[in-house]
Formats: sequence, C-alpha cells, structure tokens
Amino acid sequence: LNWKCLSSLPDAGSSVEEMEFNWDEYLEDTGATAAPHGSFKHVDTSLQNGFAPGMKLEVAVKSDQNTYWVATIITTCGQLLLLRYDGYGEDRKADFWCDILTADLHPIGWCEQNKKVLKVPEGIKDKIPDQEEFLQRVLKGACSAPANLLEGLHRGKNPLDLIAPGSRLELQNIRDSLEAWIVNVVENVGGRLKLRYEGLEDCDKFDQWLFYLDPFLHQVGWAAQHGYSLQPPSAIRSLRSEADWQEILKKVKEEEEESSVPTDLFKDKPVIGVHSFSEGMKLEAVDPMAPFVISPATVLKVYDDKYFMIEIDDLRPDRPTSQCYICHVNSAGIFPVQWSLKNGLHLSPPPGYPGQDFDWADYLKQCGAEAAPQSCFPLLTSDHGFKENMKLEAVNPVDPEEVCIATVTKLKDSYLWLQLEGSKKPVPDCIVSVESMNIFPVGWCETNGYQLRPPRKAIVNKQKKIAVVQPEKQILSSRTVHDGLKNQELNSSDSVVINGKYCCPKIYFNHRCFSGPYLNKGRIAELPQSVGPGNCVLVLKEVLTLLINAAYKPSRVLRELQLDEEAAWHGHGETLKAKYKGKSYRATVEVVRTADRVADFCRKTCIKLECCPNLFGPQMVLDKCSENCSVLTKTKYTHYYGKRKNKRIGRPPGGHSNLEVAMKKPNKRRKRRKHFFVHKKKRSSTSVDNTPAGSPQGSGAEEEDDQDESELSHSLAQDRDKRKRKLRTFSFSDDENKPPSPKDIKMEVAEKLQLDSNPLEWSVADVVRFLKSTDCAPLARIFLDQEIDGQALLLLTLPTVQECMDLKLGPAIKLCHHIERVKLAFYQQFAN
Repeated sequence: LNWKCLSSLPDAGSSVEEMEFNWDEYLEDTGATAAPHGSFKHVDTSLQNGFAPGMKLEVAVKSDQNTYWVATIITTCGQLLLLRYDGYGEDRKADFWCDILTADLHPIGWCEQNKKVLKVPEGIKDKIPDQEEFLQRVLKGACSAPANLLEGLHRGKNPLDLIAPGSRLELQNIRDSLEAWIVNVVENVGGRLKLRYEGLEDCDKFDQWLFYLDPFLHQVGWAAQHGYSLQPPSAIRSLRSEADWQEILKKVKEEEEESSVPTDLFKDKPVIGVHSFSEGMKLEAVDPMAPFVISPATVLKVYDDKYFMIEIDDLRPDRPTSQCYICHVNSAGIFPVQWSLKNGLHLSPPPGYPGQDFDWADYLKQCGAEAAPQSCFPLLTSDHGFKENMKLEAVNPVDPEEVCIATVTKLKDSYLWLQLEGSKKPVPDCIVSVESMNIFPVGWCETNGYQLRPPRKAIVNKQKKIAVVQPEKQILSSRTVHDGLKNQELNSSDSVVINGKYCCPKIYFNHRCFSGPYLNKGRIAELPQSVGPGNCVLVLKEVLTLLINAAYKPSRVLRELQLDEEAAWHGHGETLKAKYKGKSYRATVEVVRTADRVADFCRKTCIKLECCPNLFGPQMVLDKCSENCSVLTKTKYTHYYGKRKNKRIGRPPGGHSNLEVAMKKPNKRRKRRKHFFVHKKKRSSTSVDNTPAGSPQGSGAEEEDDQDESELSHSLAQDRDKRKRKLRTFSFSDDENKPPSPKDIKMEVAEKLQLDSNPLEWSVADVVRFLKSTDCAPLARIFLDQEIDGQALLLLTLPTVQECMDLKLGPAIKLCHHIERVKLAFYQQFAN
C-alpha cells in the first residue's frame, strides 16, 4: 500500500468557516449595482427552450388516439406547451396543455412519413369542408417545432444541452487564413464551450473557450458547404503527419451522425453582412487576444465579401511575429481613423514610431495609404443599459479559463472598459463590446456551477465569525487512516495507490438517467462526463459537491446527504457546503475510503436522493439504463426509488422530507438543525420581494428555510382545523370564457377533496375559482394571466411552479399541496 499525494483535507472538527464570496453582500459593501440581465443578449438566447409561439406540430387527437391533427403553440411554460388545434381560429376554449416529455407530439410531416392519419377533430369538422386545401393553406410558410426536441434522446431537452462533451463542431482559424478544422467539445458551461482540436485528444495546450453563438463556430460540414478549406491550423499541423490528419478526417465523417450538433442550434447566430474594405486601408483596432489598447492597423488581405484580415501595425524592422486576425463587418474592436481622438481616448502609436505624439495625417502620408471610410464601419449605439461602476462577470482575455468580477470603468458608444478583479495576474482595463459573448450577468458562474474568481481582498475591515456546531459523536480526523492505519500520518502530497492503480475508479455521471425530484436535470446534463480516478475521499467529495450544486435547492440535498448522528459510523466524515438564496450551509457527510465500497456507496446515495441508482457511479451507462429509468417522471419516483413509499400523494415531490418529522418531533428536529450553519445575507434596499401578499414568507425578516417550512406546516394544520368547522365553496366568477361553473368542492377533515366535476374539463376560470377557495387565493391572478386550465394544473410540479411562476419556496409548496390534493381526488374519482 503506497501513499502519495493525498491533497490536504479540511479537518472535520474545524469550527471556523472560511469566507465565501457572495454577490449580494459584495454589491452592498461596494455600493455598486449589477448590470441588467437584459443587456446580455447571448445569455438570454441560450436560455430559450427551442419552442416559440406560432410554431406548428402534429398532435394526437384526444377523442381518437389513432389520428392526429395540426396544432399551433400558443405559449410555453418550461416543458409545458399550450396548444390550439388549427381550425379554431381565435377561439381559446379548446386550448389544451401538454407535457413535451409525455405527450404524443411530432414535427410537421411526421404523419406522412410514418403513414399515420391526419383527421380534423370533431369540434371543428363543420368549419373545414376540404381538409387537404385547409392543410395546404395553413402549412404554407409555417415553422415546424424542432424535430430533435420532440423525438429521441433529445426530447424535451434545452437545445443548449445538446452540445454535450464529445460533440463536434468546425472552428474557423482567426490567425492564419480562412480555414477551418474540427473541434471537440470538452466542456459546456452555460453555452460557453471549451474546445479541443480533433487529433489532439490528450493535449490541452491549444484548447479554446468560445460561446456557442460565436460567428466563427459552425456545425460539421460548414466548410465544405461554403467552399472553404478543412485542414488543421499551422500551429498544430506539425504534430501529426499528413496521413494521420487524413485518417482523422475519415474517422470524423464516419462518426458524423452520432457526434453532430443539430443545425437548429445555430439559427440565432449573428448574421455576417457584406463588407466594403480594401487591402491597404488603415483603421484603428483592438487586438482581441490583448484588448487593452487601441492601435493603428491595416487591412492586410481581403478573402471575399465577408471576411478580411487585420494586422496591428508594427514599424520595427526586427519585429517579432505579426498580430493578425480574421474580421468581418460586425467584428468588435475595429474603428475608423480618428475615432480615439474624437472620443478623448489614447491611441497607442505603433512600435517603432518616432516620438509619442501620433498624428494620423502624417502617418497616412508616410505609409502612402488611405483611411477606411466611415461607411465601412457599423453604426455604434449607446442604448445598451450599461453604466459606469456597474458590476458583471467577464472572461480574462489573458487566461480564458478565468471568469472574474468586472467593474465598468468607462463607456464610449458600444464599448466598455472593464477592470477585472481577482485574476491570478493583474491585467489592465479590458476593452470589450457591449455585445461581447465573453461578458455575463452577475450570478452567471454560480448558476452554471463554474468558479468565479473572487476579489483579492475584503472590501470591509469587519471580520465575520461563524460558529459551527458539530455532531456530538467524535469525528475522526481526515488526516488519519481508519482500520489499522489510523495512526499513520499522511503528507499533503500523498495519494492512495494499490497494485499500481488509484484507489478510487472514475465516477461517471450518466446524464440520460432519471434525475429525481431534487436534482435539476438541466444542471445534471452540464456536469462533466466523469470525475477521478484518485483518492476515494477526494473523488467522492467532488462528486457530492457537484450534485449539491446541481440541485433545485442545494441546502435540501445537503440535508439529505448529511450524516445521521444515530447511524453506525463506517466511513469518513467530510464537511460539505451548499449555498442557496444567499445563505451558506454546511454539514458532515459520510464517505467511504476504499474502492471496493465505492459502487455500493454511489448506488445508496442515488437512492437517498430518489434518482436512478445508475445516475452516477463507476459504471457508465452507454445506451439503455438497466433500471429502465427513462419511463419515470417526477410524480412516479417514490413508486420505484423513493424511501417514503407510503407517503401520501398530497405532499408535492421535491418538498422537505422532514416536514412531517418537524411536526411530530420538534425537539429532535431542532437538535439536527445544529449541524448546519446559516450565514444570513443582508437584505438589499433595492431587492424586490415578489412573494404574494398573505404568504408565510411575506415578512421582511429572512429566516432559515426550516423555520419557513415549520411555519408552513403550522399554517397547514390551522387550515385543516378551519375546514373541520366550515366547508369552503367557490366564490370567484369570470365571464370572459363563460364556462359552466363546477359545483361546490367539499373538503373533508382528512384534507381529502370530493370533486363534482372532472379537473381535466376545468377551464381557466374553474381553476381560478378553486384557488380562490383555498389559502392560495392571492396566486389566482397568476393562473388567470398564464391561462392555466385543469389539464395544465394536473401537470404542474414544484420545480415548474417555482421556475415559471417565480414563487419562493414557502408559497410554492403551499400551492403544490393543493394541486396534489386535486390530483389525488382526480385519480380516485375520475381516472377510471
């Protein structure tokens, strides 16, 4: 047994929590404001789900599942679509909601290809005497819903998730000439891709980071379609023989179908217009690889009507390599002559220029060149929402791996000067376009699980001390070894090697497996393909940390994973952290030390989180999961993997597992809460509270989540007592659609609804009436505005409610409690 390179682990008995960066506190301490999210158009585009109002698709007709008809998307809500069969015109009464993942939905043309019947629904049969003529008319110029998001493995996924590690793209060479070469996606962080040239699988020296909408990034086949050369850049060409490169190309073509990215993904890329530059023209430019100064530059070469090459001027006879890069008419950082002077900015003279007072007229005469006319450049705008001293997150151009805190120090037209904080090596203010895809809104890194470089020093002198209460049971030091080796000291450079192999194998994240009620499927898809191999404790700690960060509510998952103080101690106690809504949590989690226990540990942890037992572990799921988890939905998880199989349906999935325990055993609950610490953030004076009036969280003070939920439990208990004394009836009316009013809905003592009409047939007004009869009446307006009828109501889950209605946890759980009661009554009374 050889011990080498075990990174120093934090002492599990430590009582002081290190400072963590918090954007809310930082903005409050600095007195700064965050740049508006709407100013980052590329980020907004990346969040779109691929479906848009007006798109058409073919849908199974409810009354006859063997026939289909064309429907139009009216609106979207997460993975839910509100549809209307074509032929109903402006009549909204027949609108219906469906879930992309479960409904029988297909792109236009699917029925013809699969010999299925397109048949007019009974409700509009009289309005469409000639079906063929009607279809020709409504489908002329129509936009079909994306086929790749309706069928196969990509069904219901965010389009951005389709760019997975291993996907291939083509990247234009911006340094040498107008060429392209294939790149592999190594990592996808919210649309920001780490790319590696095909053929350099084990070499990361030439890796690049680009946003997926970058104009120089294309789907495989782009170069051939546009007549450009497909060959490796000169910087890497010597690393392989010509025969090797040809073999690589052959392999790419053979695997094109399985590694390709859907073309639809690039439909929102900026369109490159026609330029009017000529060779030899002079201009002012910023080198994109070192965007710190504005310098004189020359149009070195024109390739075609879209692309030309710029060279930063250098007058030294023995100059080093030239600074050249490919541009197009909308490229950032190119300006007409005298732009710097007109805007009061410094123009850096070319190296080798005599004197410091640069004069464009003399320089043009000296070079015998002409200035590029103003008409060559796009119009600049100051209508972008950025202001001086605003904060954002920005890529460090010197080290693209780093995303730093950035402050706007200057603005000129469409350009920002950004001061980067926390970079490993200090850099001057960067010049970036307001449309740059290397800048992001505050919180983007945290949302996408990427490390944001914190500021080097604290903004204020006050030091915050946080007391942490550890479990009463003694915690073994993480620098000792258990089972006969606990007295052997480990150096920080030790690692575990058995028979020449690392102790812990690779842990794979099987993205296709069922993610359960606690983990966000989109964030799970963004996790790396694998972690390890390495020391068991370190690898498992990293895996659990990634899972916690991929949760809808990280603190909730941390609580599920924390060590039960009454359980037998079999492994190693490791302190893990979670951040949620500006508060910090930590708890002790037990992990195993030896490779033979890793598989069982991963499986049991998956079951604890109520996801597929194969979601992560040392086994990679290649095609189909052995657990057949693809058939599951979040409303079915307890039937298969849930640890509370007898829990009543009335509790919404994803709610707090200890909610009932808190009601029955409050003393024990309070004792367990000591394992967490909470770092309360200060409420910003500019923050907006969207909590509906009357909700349990409507007060100004922010308490720990457990207290919110305990209050919620108490509120629900009071509500039950009220219903014991008095039966509630509907009292809300809406004449807009004039629906038939459902009869009184009686609520029994055991919170069991007795429905006199089928919720599937409820209109929007009926749903609103129902909500008005509950303690969630203030939320009725949201349902009315979003036109949620009975069908949509039965499809709602806690994550959907939180994301699409922008509700805090307390009101969301309270609302889902009533929705689940309706579901239970529906299954008991009408499902058969």
